[in-house]
Amino acid sequence: MLTQWLIGLIASTFFRKVFVDRKGHNLQTDSRSNILDFSPAELETIVTELGDKKFRASQIFGWLAKGVSSFDEMKNVPAALRNSLADKYFIGLPEAVKKQESKDGTVKCLFEFPDGTQIESVFMKYEYGNSICISSQSGCRMGCSFCASTMDGLDRSLTRGEMLGQVLAMRNLTGEDIGHVVVMGMGEPFDNYDELSGFIRLIHDRKGYDLGLRNITVSTCGLIPKIKEFASDFPQVNLAVSLHAPNQELRARTMPVAKKFAYDDLIRACREYTEVTGRRITFEYAVIDGVNDSAECAEELSSRMRGWLSHVNLIPLNEVKGREYRKANERSVAAFRRILENNGVAVTVRRTLGSDIDAACGQLRRNR
Repeated sequence: MLTQWLIGLIASTFFRKVFVDRKGHNLQTDSRSNILDFSPAELETIVTELGDKKFRASQIFGWLAKGVSSFDEMKNVPAALRNSLADKYFIGLPEAVKKQESKDGTVKCLFEFPDGTQIESVFMKYEYGNSICISSQSGCRMGCSFCASTMDGLDRSLTRGEMLGQVLAMRNLTGEDIGHVVVMGMGEPFDNYDELSGFIRLIHDRKGYDLGLRNITVSTCGLIPKIKEFASDFPQVNLAVSLHAPNQELRARTMPVAKKFAYDDLIRACREYTEVTGRRITFEYAVIDGVNDSAECAEELSSRMRGWLSHVNLIPLNEVKGREYRKANERSVAAFRRILENNGVAVTVRRTLGSDIDAACGQLRRNR
């Protein structure tokens, strides 16, 4: 027994990946905090506790927004303060352990945080500018039966700084400005509402990244209480709802969340959202062959969507290895779109990006 214990100890020590920063701090075991998690006001408290002036907080926050990976890069911050910060905090930019580039220019990264947590983020080019799809959790517990992100369950939720870190790390990696952020990667953002809210405030802050609220989109599978809260907290941020069905029965077959939040209640909450904010909601509808692509489905969906601030974004299903569902053919998608248009419903068909590297909607997962 002693021999087996010693062998196990040696093996675990040899094979365990230890994450250290440039000063040798073990980021898996030390007690330091990710400085990306803090707002300018919180940084003011930090720098004053370290014996410096409040205005240093704005300098530090500005440097972090530029994507620096070391406190030593903050040239206008005194060396003594930089050293004190490094003793208590680390800059939690994720490491790109795998990068893939699509033929259409889309870039997908498997990012790893200092504690070993992995997520995927996607950089996309559009005519209106560059966009990033970030993850709010590592994995997902919502259980949608056509999505890759939920196949391995939920590892953990990300912090606000880890969400911001994806944007900064991707900008560093691509060398491209990023003017639009979509929280539509791995995880259910409203299942991590407090940290999502903190991220939005961090990236919007004028002292830092200064991203406009209307350049942020958050996607949810339909957590009704949080939709109502979001309408109050962030009326200028775009909201997308993953609907994927025209009725309760069909939605419950593919999305377990429908068993807790009924279809009619969801639509009612979404209507209330538009009344409170004056903003339209985008409904994401993955068109699945033989499941929800019929003319009858299109007609029923039209009856739900017409006459209010709704927009349907049809997404030809991005197929996932290990899932049984198949992409609807182009004729079915085109026919579905025509029915919605003929019924006066605003509709678009999403342009698919990155499907050749499994970077399209619904294809993100960890541990590649």
